[in-house]
Amino acid sequence: MKFKLVPEPPEDVGFVADAQAAVPLVPGTEDDCCARLMRRVGFRSRDVARTWLTFLRAVGLAAETDDGFKRLRTEPSPDRLRDRLLSGVYGADDVADALLAADDRGTALAADAAFERFADRVPEWERYRTDDWESVWRERVDRLLGWLVLLGLAGERDGGYAATTALRARREGEGGEDGPEP
Repeated sequence: MKFKLVPEPPEDVGFVADAQAAVPLVPGTEDDCCARLMRRVGFRSRDVARTWLTFLRAVGLAAETDDGFKRLRTEPSPDRLRDRLLSGVYGADDVADALLAADDRGTALAADAAFERFADRVPEWERYRTDDWESVWRERVDRLLGWLVLLGLAGERDGGYAATTALRARREGEGGEDGPEP
């Protein structure tokens, strides 16, 4: 399962560990967990805390159980965050692919262009949920680009974004669905 909510990227990756540490080890309700995140990390609203709680689930640092949400005893290393961002956050993989395609052409990808390449992947029901679906998803793509930069998978160049060698190496190291050719 992939999660859609993406918080604004923090100044440094260490903040993710702080947010994870604020989630209880003993499962608690969403309201309790959000209040705890607000109190311990200083999130300004319940919506921001809920977005972070969802994001922590997406990157494998928290889980939802029958009894509520709990922290997983998993180290939030940058390498793990890179892998889990691409595999657990809806659209991250697509945005990374758009960066690689632009890089193959030798150009940086502007945030608006990244959104345009992603727009057809926005689920149909999301388009009818609100009149401003484009602004909601444009913000998500902007945040995804920020996370890719924070995690060293993209860099800012020429007023846009470009894939890094770390992203290219990840893609080249994945191999095909059927494994390597004989």
